[in-house]
Amino acid sequence: MQFFTYHQEMQTPTWSKPHQSLDAGNAASSNEEIDVISLGRRIRHLRKQKKLTLDDMSEAVGVAPSQLSLIENGKREPKLSLLSKLAATLGVTMDDLLGAEPISKRAALEIELERAQRGPLYQSLALPTVRVSSRLPMDVLEALVGLQHELERRLEMQAATPEEARRANSILRMEMREVNNYYPHLEEEASKVLAAVGYSGGPLSHHVAADIATHLGFSLRFVGDLPHSTRSVTDLKNRRIYLTQSSGDHDPRAVLLQAIGHYVLGHETPTTYYEFLRQRVHTNYFAAALLMPEKAATQQLREAKARKELSLEDLRDAFAVSYETAAHRFTNLATQHLDITTHFQKVHESGIIHKAYENDGVNFPADHTGAIEGQAVCRYWTSREVFDIPDKFRSFEQYTDTVAGTYWCTARTERHSSGLYSLSIGVPFAHAKWFRGRDTPERSKSQCPDPSCCRKPPPDLSMSWAGQAWPAARANSHLLAAMPTGAFPGVDETEVYKFLAMHSED
Repeated sequence: MQFFTYHQEMQTPTWSKPHQSLDAGNAASSNEEIDVISLGRRIRHLRKQKKLTLDDMSEAVGVAPSQLSLIENGKREPKLSLLSKLAATLGVTMDDLLGAEPISKRAALEIELERAQRGPLYQSLALPTVRVSSRLPMDVLEALVGLQHELERRLEMQAATPEEARRANSILRMEMREVNNYYPHLEEEASKVLAAVGYSGGPLSHHVAADIATHLGFSLRFVGDLPHSTRSVTDLKNRRIYLTQSSGDHDPRAVLLQAIGHYVLGHETPTTYYEFLRQRVHTNYFAAALLMPEKAATQQLREAKARKELSLEDLRDAFAVSYETAAHRFTNLATQHLDITTHFQKVHESGIIHKAYENDGVNFPADHTGAIEGQAVCRYWTSREVFDIPDKFRSFEQYTDTVAGTYWCTARTERHSSGLYSLSIGVPFAHAKWFRGRDTPERSKSQCPDPSCCRKPPPDLSMSWAGQAWPAARANSHLLAAMPTGAFPGVDETEVYKFLAMHSED
């Protein structure tokens, strides 16, 4: 295990698009979903090649022409039984039908334009969509796809160096969604550690957290001069973990357990920003699995669901953790053990998304790379509305009608050193029946990403003030800064080594 060795500088590779893998072993699953756009174009091409109309095809496979049209336009994924009938009718094998390569150059361009128009970049432009059909001239098709490429290229050139982190975040979020944010191997490691120290239930005390460190052969040192860029420092040479008693926004138990997590999970020095973030995701998960053990937390959640009284506050209070930790843990367990899809948001009072996760189809705002972090959330969502609620003691619940469906969300605000944040958990309307607060009368409507929803001022205000206002923008200097270098971005290697050298004599 290499930990905090700084044996090499962080590499800066050309990051893949969000749907691609950065690491063949660790990134997105190799089990890819059917590419419905490519499949639809292939079916249409083969149908026309056979000189069949939609009505002819409908009669042969027993499906309405309107449904076949949706499939050919990439708007519906056919069932396996229907795919088999289509292949037989078209005189091809299933492998031919599901082939990855476009049938022709034109088909490839049509697929690319269709994908582009459905992506967040094109939607953010609020432009009308072009109907992609055989009547669209080839030169127009090439021009539209070329313009899309050039727009993406220019945006990439303008993107600041934090783009690397945003891409890594996007890929990690996709990984988390693929497994419903549930990692069995991390649950197992946490369970082993708890069993080794004789944990018997209830909130994990500071004493038991310290026992875990002792069991693993580490002693704890509380110091007042911890390097400013760190939450903890682990000295593997002398088997010590250095912490500060002034933990600020962070639970001291969580800080210790995250440091232990790097050791238990066998992390080595990260060589990419993606790997650095992935390690953080796993150590945070591991710490939460120790603070809120799977068996006990799942039992409480199942009992609450049976009573239709699911509540984040109850989960928080049962294990003496922060609301944010309880919300994160709920996303780990909700789909795996309760069959509930969900989404989580941490939103700054300015409306900017700080953290987010979803596996319930909610339409989070995203940039052209698919990154969510840093985007402004709709002002009519619960995560924004909660800032205006006077009662900060209790959670705020609201139903929100969105273009992706109706969602029920519960949220509350918490103040941190960097400002006020809202923390919210949401579920599709069908799952709201399991939660306390489902009877809320609060309801809102969001039309985002339509710019007229909340991104453009109302017409009456624009009429009065357009061209008559000149705000002095607050300069956020961190937006102009380059990504911190080093294997652990932002951490001063010299400062850490000096700290360890000074304390190694203690």
